Amino acid sequence: MDSNSNKLQLLLLSLFLLAITAVHSRSVPYSTPSDLISDGINSNNNHNQRGPQYLLLNPSIKAEEESSSSTCEQTYGFLPCTTTVLGNLFLIIVYGYLMYVAATYLSNGSELLLEILGPGVVGGLFLPILGALPDAMLILVSGLSGTKETAQSQVSVGMGLLAGSTVMLSTVIWGTCVVVGKCDLRESDSVAIDGQNTKGLRLTGTGVSTDVWTCYAARIMAISVIPFVVVQLPQMLNSTSGRHLAVLIALILSVSMLISYCLYQVFQPWIQKRRLAFAKHKHVISGILKHLRQRALGRLLTDSGEPNIDVIKKLFDAIDENKDERLSASELKALIIGIRFEEIDLDQDDAVSKVLSDFDTSNDSHIDIKEFINGIEKWLNEAMQAGTGSADPGPHTMKFLDDFHLQTKREHALLGAEEESDEVAEGVENPKWVSFKAVLMLLIGTIIAAAFADPLVDAVDNFSAATSIPSFFISFIALPFATNSSEAVSAIIFASRKKIRTASLTFSELYGAVTMNNILCLSVFLALVYARGLTWDFSSEVLVILIVCLVMGAFASFRTNFPLWTCSIAYALYPFSLALVYVLDYFFGWS
Repeated sequence: MDSNSNKLQLLLLSLFLLAITAVHSRSVPYSTPSDLISDGINSNNNHNQRGPQYLLLNPSIKAEEESSSSTCEQTYGFLPCTTTVLGNLFLIIVYGYLMYVAATYLSNGSELLLEILGPGVVGGLFLPILGALPDAMLILVSGLSGTKETAQSQVSVGMGLLAGSTVMLSTVIWGTCVVVGKCDLRESDSVAIDGQNTKGLRLTGTGVSTDVWTCYAARIMAISVIPFVVVQLPQMLNSTSGRHLAVLIALILSVSMLISYCLYQVFQPWIQKRRLAFAKHKHVISGILKHLRQRALGRLLTDSGEPNIDVIKKLFDAIDENKDERLSASELKALIIGIRFEEIDLDQDDAVSKVLSDFDTSNDSHIDIKEFINGIEKWLNEAMQAGTGSADPGPHTMKFLDDFHLQTKREHALLGAEEESDEVAEGVENPKWVSFKAVLMLLIGTIIAAAFADPLVDAVDNFSAATSIPSFFISFIALPFATNSSEAVSAIIFASRKKIRTASLTFSELYGAVTMNNILCLSVFLALVYARGLTWDFSSEVLVILIVCLVMGAFASFRTNFPLWTCSIAYALYPFSLALVYVLDYFFGWS
């Protein structure tokens, strides 16, 4: 009974609702031009207004909008693209590997060309430029593609690659080369002993040593950050005007530094030979003085610091074999042969001519007693000024001469004169074929780098959009391992030979690669910003480059020995750089 009563009440309620509700409808054509249609409220008041009176979302237009937002544009019209995370990750790996192949071809072709033509123009001009070519290509296409707004968005990929390459080479690869190339360090002067690695992982007892030219390369790397400071000046001064002018000035400065660096690289072999010849001459001077002191029947200097004429005359008579009161070139050569300069590769005839030029003021190709005394006095004064020991005459004469001898020997070693035979080419059997092969490798590497730089930038940009990860961090971490991998592998393999000379070449190559990033790649980047009128807004990235280059540059500019513990500083700078950019950008809003 109660159930029937409830059903009756429900039926009456339904009839009541139907009675007070008026509903009418009509079909709406799908050919309406708009997806948003009037609801008909005001249509009765405006009889001239025609069209549907109902709200309708056109399904065809809705589908087109969804389709356009979920599709990607194929590079060159045929290369694959995707909007999914895994798909873009796969494309980044593929295109990154192709850039690695391009870098490998460029590196191998450059080395073959170096075997044919030798250093100078090839080693100083082409090798650094070709080494930085993949990075320059990626930076170029990141700012050329699409509209100005698209370029402004994608140019962060180029800046991430520029900063990432500089930081990776200066920190991770630098520290790895120290670990791989470590040798035992002598306790007396902390210089690495070639090929000896018996102390394990001792932080202070093992490490690497380099020559003085590597210090110069580190200083040049530190100087190469000047254009970054110039372009950043308006932001440092909180000025909104003059930013375009600052970009132009930094561009001119970076191009000028690029030309100067290439010229320095071209003339460096000549400069190095001159420095080495001077170091050898100083070592000959120290060796002769030490030899004369050992043969002298007394002290070379009196208590007042003046030359001891009697002792020097006795030495002159001992060298003058034919007793004609003149020293000839043959007698000087006999003296030098008797000293046995085994620690340096000495050209004895060249050494004799240099001794004659120092002593023979009359230009008669002989040295008389007066010239001999004046020459010995000049050499002793030079030794006292350069020696680290006591310059006191008398009993301390042997002390400062020994110090001078050790100092000149170390200067000669720091110039990288030892073991040059490791790098001397034995000759190319078929120079025409090797030249053709080198040019072909360079051409293939350049074509691959130019063809796949743009797709790689697009893949990074799409991956960034799919994952909401800023494209800067993707390019900062991932891309440098692709574009600089050949240089990194080459440096690590070279460092594993565990010799001072190979360590010097390894670290010089790293500093040179960073320098080319800072001037060549920056020149390309600044040219894009200036030509397309883009905004320079990379304060945090510039700060990271400045910190890494200045810290590592200063660290390597004034020392040639690097114990194992120094790699920890390099390794720590890499995560520090990432964290610094993240904090400055997302907590302080720098970019």
